[in-house]
Amino acid sequence: MPDLNTATAIDLNQWHLKSEQDLIELQKRIIESTDPNRPEIVVCHGTGCLANASDKVSEALKAGLAKAGINAKVMPGIKKTGCQGFCSRGPLVLIRPQGLFYQQVKARDADEIIEKTLMRGEIVKRLLYKDPKTKKAIATEQEIPFYKLQKRVVLKNIGKIDPTDILDTISSGGYQALAKALTSMTPEQVVAEVEKSGLRGRGGAGFPAGRKWRSALTAIKKKGRPVYVVVNGDEGDPGAFMDRTIMEGDPHSVLEGLIIGAYALGAQNGYLYVRAEYPLAIKHLEKAMEQARCLGLLGENILNTGFSFDARINRGAGAFVCGESTALFTSIEGKPGNPRPKYVRSVEEGLWGRPTVLNNVETWANVPLIIRKGANWYSGLGVSNSTGTKVFSLVGKVNNVGLVEVPMGVPVSRIVEEIGGGVPGGAPFKAVQTGGPSGGCIPYSLKETPVDFDSLTKAGSMMGSGAMIVMDDSDCVVDVGRYFLRFLEEESCGKCLPCRLGLSRMREVLDRFSQGKGSEKEIDDLINLSQAIVDGALCALGSSAPNPVLTTIRYFKDEYLAHVQDQKCPAGVCKDLITYRIDEEKCTGCTACSKQCPSNCISGEKKKIHVIDASSCIKCGICKESCKFGAVLTV
Repeated sequence: MPDLNTATAIDLNQWHLKSEQDLIELQKRIIESTDPNRPEIVVCHGTGCLANASDKVSEALKAGLAKAGINAKVMPGIKKTGCQGFCSRGPLVLIRPQGLFYQQVKARDADEIIEKTLMRGEIVKRLLYKDPKTKKAIATEQEIPFYKLQKRVVLKNIGKIDPTDILDTISSGGYQALAKALTSMTPEQVVAEVEKSGLRGRGGAGFPAGRKWRSALTAIKKKGRPVYVVVNGDEGDPGAFMDRTIMEGDPHSVLEGLIIGAYALGAQNGYLYVRAEYPLAIKHLEKAMEQARCLGLLGENILNTGFSFDARINRGAGAFVCGESTALFTSIEGKPGNPRPKYVRSVEEGLWGRPTVLNNVETWANVPLIIRKGANWYSGLGVSNSTGTKVFSLVGKVNNVGLVEVPMGVPVSRIVEEIGGGVPGGAPFKAVQTGGPSGGCIPYSLKETPVDFDSLTKAGSMMGSGAMIVMDDSDCVVDVGRYFLRFLEEESCGKCLPCRLGLSRMREVLDRFSQGKGSEKEIDDLINLSQAIVDGALCALGSSAPNPVLTTIRYFKDEYLAHVQDQKCPAGVCKDLITYRIDEEKCTGCTACSKQCPSNCISGEKKKIHVIDASSCIKCGICKESCKFGAVLTV
């Protein structure tokens, strides 16, 4: 094995790991070559932070360090990581080993960070996070409730490792589970361990992963090989970005899980189906596969065990329906991505009619954890029948938008109100949409509902992939139903009549409600039509499509009645049912509303009460958004 002076100096082309001991020795040398006390500036380079110019922050920090004249022996390193989770506060910069957490950092802040924090040991207070409830500034990452109250298991390396450097992954324990499986476990033992862990698929219905693998083995005995393993990275739910973050920030965890699954099932080929809108995820996965091949962790004779496996990436064209298993398979096969009837399950006839195991990104990323730490450890997390943790994308009307990982079974309130910091302004949330466009709305009255597969289903929603959208009183449930139905109507493949015509009809009814038309009877018609779609749709995407409407009727029927009986939208969203006016007592005559109004329908002199001409108002809502005094009201 070559000498290792520094982790970054290693040439992967000169290395080829031939045993578990080689992997352990490489990890040891990387750790020994790293100074744990060396200052390190960690800059988030996830998609969200990059969109806010975190790459320019990195460049400014690099340039600032060069001109600061810091002694080379103590020169801080700059590490680019995947998404650190706190997306609404990006770009994020962490200073280690102190653990200082700076948020919403700009390139112009680089020199001040270097001068004050790195050279003088001072804190740049204006860059600290402030708790929305206590207004207290918090200096370190581990003390911020958003991070402190999570249980980061799948996300444990993201924000700590450089996803483009396999040595960083290996130093944190990467590929040790694979080595253990290949050298110390039989394929049967691997399957049994996943079964015992209770891991359920994180991509939708929550089918037990171990049972799926076992069924595939049974099918292989009947049909023979080849068998395929597939990663579903076609994350299409509005507001969902969990899988994207894992692929971007810790691609080797997904790849390692896939290789372990391939060993358990005897697969020689696998596929990672990733939507083309995730270019950074694809880039990092390609890099991870290239590096793994160089080190002998992917390809022929892995770790000299005689087991060979390789994988390739297939780019999805962005069709929502391709998240459904059979549509995904036909897309990989080079055909239009349309679902097909599931007369036979994919573990028996999947890709090219062969036994196939498909799991989503997060599910595969859990596999190395189970193999490395054991099924008993994993089943000790979460609750019975919903073991482990779950990653959620927490978005919408919530202070702390970002990625959240918690043990299964925690209540909705803990995620939204404690980790998420609650609704801006401190009001209770109205509802939380879980499970994406095919999920359902959980009202505030059920805020103590445990977030696990069975409890969410009982409440009329579903786990889905893990999108969690928070709503407040300014959100209209009729409009929410219309939004998701429009989305699903456009994304439907149109292959089956219940989905093709049923969703259109449901959307038309809700369009009428938003205009103050319709009747109470049509609410019952919506319920009956929903049941027909549930019973008759070809695939699970169609059969679950009515969920948002069914749950909002179930929990917010009074709001539907207000639309059809009183011709009013309580949330002030449906344009045909609202009128804007200015409160004379609150108006200061600042002119902000009149300056922003695109239809010039607001009149009034400076420092005098303004008036809205309702006949000219286009009801865009800009006046209400621009008023800092809450003087613009909807009636």
